[in-house]
Amino acid sequence: MTSSKTTWFKSIKDRIRARINTVILETHSHFTCLLPKNQGSFTYKSFKLLFSGIRSDKDQIENIRNLPEDAIVVYATRYKSYFEYLFYHTRYQEIEVSPPEVGFDHPVFLLQPISRIFKMFVAYTDHFFQYFSLPDPYDSGYIREELLNKKTALVSLVEKKGFYLRFVKSNPDPLRYLIEMQRSVDRPVYIIPHLMFFSKNPQKSVRTLGEVLFGTEEKPGKIRRFYTLFQNPGKVFIEISEPVNLKEFLNLPENRGKGVDHLSLSLRRWLLSQMNRHRQSITGPLMKSREEVKENILTNERLRDFMGNYAESKKIPIYKVRKKAEGYLDEIAAKLSYSVIRVFSAAVQLLANTMFEDIIINTAELNKVKSMSQRGPVVLVACHKSHIDYLILSYVMHQNNMPCPHIAAGKNLSFWPLGPIFRGGGAFFIRRSFRGAVLYSKVFSEYIYNLLEEGHNVEFFIEGGRSRTGKLLKPKLGLLSILLNNFKEGASEDMIFAPVYVGYDRVLEEDAYLHEIEGGKKKPENLLQVFKARKFLKKRYGKIYIRFHEPFSINDLLAQSDESLQDMNSKQMNGFIRSLGYRLLNNIDQVTVVTPYAIVASALLCNSKRHFSYNSFVENVETYMSYIFAIDARLSDTMLIDYNHAIDFVFKSYRNQKFIEPVTKKSKNDTSTQIMYLINDSKRPILDYYKNNSIIFFIPAAFTSMAILEKDAFQFSASELEGSYRFLREFFINEFAYDVDRSPEYFIRQTIDIFTKEAIIMPHPELPDSYNLTSVGFRKLKLFSSFLRTYFESYWIVLNVFMRYPKSFLNAKNRLKKAQSMGNRMLRRKQLDRTEALSKMNYKNAIDFFTSHGVKGSDDSQQLEFYKTKIKKYIDRLSS
Repeated sequence: MTSSKTTWFKSIKDRIRARINTVILETHSHFTCLLPKNQGSFTYKSFKLLFSGIRSDKDQIENIRNLPEDAIVVYATRYKSYFEYLFYHTRYQEIEVSPPEVGFDHPVFLLQPISRIFKMFVAYTDHFFQYFSLPDPYDSGYIREELLNKKTALVSLVEKKGFYLRFVKSNPDPLRYLIEMQRSVDRPVYIIPHLMFFSKNPQKSVRTLGEVLFGTEEKPGKIRRFYTLFQNPGKVFIEISEPVNLKEFLNLPENRGKGVDHLSLSLRRWLLSQMNRHRQSITGPLMKSREEVKENILTNERLRDFMGNYAESKKIPIYKVRKKAEGYLDEIAAKLSYSVIRVFSAAVQLLANTMFEDIIINTAELNKVKSMSQRGPVVLVACHKSHIDYLILSYVMHQNNMPCPHIAAGKNLSFWPLGPIFRGGGAFFIRRSFRGAVLYSKVFSEYIYNLLEEGHNVEFFIEGGRSRTGKLLKPKLGLLSILLNNFKEGASEDMIFAPVYVGYDRVLEEDAYLHEIEGGKKKPENLLQVFKARKFLKKRYGKIYIRFHEPFSINDLLAQSDESLQDMNSKQMNGFIRSLGYRLLNNIDQVTVVTPYAIVASALLCNSKRHFSYNSFVENVETYMSYIFAIDARLSDTMLIDYNHAIDFVFKSYRNQKFIEPVTKKSKNDTSTQIMYLINDSKRPILDYYKNNSIIFFIPAAFTSMAILEKDAFQFSASELEGSYRFLREFFINEFAYDVDRSPEYFIRQTIDIFTKEAIIMPHPELPDSYNLTSVGFRKLKLFSSFLRTYFESYWIVLNVFMRYPKSFLNAKNRLKKAQSMGNRMLRRKQLDRTEALSKMNYKNAIDFFTSHGVKGSDDSQQLEFYKTKIKKYIDRLSS
């Protein structure tokens, strides 16, 4: 009996010992640096609720999902923070992205599952009694194994006493560990910087008492962090920077052959620099007080030397020059305030919801701008169609986590009380002309230099003022020249240009534009106009469209042509600036959105008949839409969904606005009546404005069609069209920006291919590169070439002025008045077909063209006869 009891107790004892040994062996691989996924736990659900208000960008998350399948993934944060670690661990489980389970130097004990806590306790105890030290996840190879088993890790780059711990206490450096690991495995290691923002406000140069006590917005203390999270969780968001491929980093020429200590320091600097640039692309640079900015500008050596020379040359006391310079700076400088920005943002949201249906933004295009902004200050180059362009673009930047730009605004907008408010929104004011204002010009240039040097984004309108014609105006190169000259002098290492299209289904200033197009004087801005603008709130103006062209670096652009600004003389620099100006215009044209309002206006105005049926109007629309689809132009969302419905809606809208009017006509057999339509002559200029919104897409087809019609034959070769195409492009150089990277031959060939597919022309069965005009082709060629008729008639009016008056009688002031008078007289005599040809802007462009091509009065008979013959021939072809 005793023997059996002894045997039983021994068996139980052996089993317990075996179980303990098994547990010990199993738990030796459990460390506090691993926090496993556990979506069913109470802690996960609690953290999910706590972090639910924090925003993340879907496109940036998608970049993580798109990493190579064999990638070893490590997330990187700037500061060591359990708050961020637990957020990423929770949120990434929720959205089914690999969460950080391995925390480099982020030991977690109490939040572990109870079973793991027990196993870790046993393992740590056993290891301590065996080796008199705690287990090390680095030396044991545990972290390496977990990473190779597709676990994701998190590492922090800046830690309290980090230098002391790594270089004095010789604690393991996670980045060194990852470098050594990358050298020993073929799989790539990707380090993905993550940034958490508790505010979009820029860091201030002077810390407030609240920031001293509770931490800054960049690095908030625990109280500030949780207060923001509970008080305004939507204010907190994360940004994910571009992944760094460690294998590619190690293979960079400057890193080859370097020791691991050097590489780990370089990698840390690289990642922190990338994070700093990314943070600045969200918050903007350090915000300095207005007084500090003024001090920096007025006391810099360049301006002080200039003021000294200016005082000496003008024989003015230096203190008066300095006082004048300070006054100019007060006149120019913005006073950016994020309190004002927030008020603007709310106001724009209200106005947009009241007056417009929606603001359509391509976020993928905007994200490219955001990414490029990490390389240098961004210059947003926008078209200008309405006063609210200023507000809309800043609103879009602010809503999409980018700093609001400093905006170049005309001095006419600096009126009280809105001038100070605009300054708070980032507006700096510029005079229309610098002529004779040498000191003002230098102070303005130094202000721009300071903006670029500090890293501020700048926004300006390449056309100078608002377009009253609906299409882009000639580029105004003054501010572009100042930007490039400051860049040349070293204001920034790089400069990013981002062409922006801001368009509207309908503009608020319809009536004002009609008044100015017809020659009326522009009314100066004042407070009374603001109060009158309340009537706009009762109207609906459709949608706002914002598109961004691919941003480009000025350094990259120069590298493509193997040029350097430093090596350019004055003439070459001017040529480069002019070319860049037209490139920017063309880039904006390329991202222009084709709206149903533009297509309907085009189909109405380009109709050759005075009275037309709805069916003939629809045929014109179909011709234009086939071409638009063929060139893959960007369409508004309503056109993409159902363009037939959108066209019908706009046609009825124009009818309700009395732009077009129904006319009842009897059919030929007098047994029935037919509804026809007639364009209201007084509304043609407004329709022309909307037609011009998308005219640039039709210009290659219009030039090619006109070149074919000029041949006055049903058979032609493509090579014969190039001369006419080049002439038309040069003739209308002030009207339409051409693509500086593509030749006329490219557009002729592209258009001929489209015309062939649409059966407008047919390839000759025997002759190479020759085509025959089809029976329906003649009508369609006139439909495309009719886009040019308004401009031919405007230029014909101006040419008649030059033919009538001698050079001595005409001067810059009276040419325009004579053109307006001549146009009205010719329209009354029915020598013109288009009311919209009486355009003040068209007259100005025509005068500029003719005077720059040797036509200044009736004395220039040879040039006059040449252009007279040309224009009459084109108008005759359009009228036949």
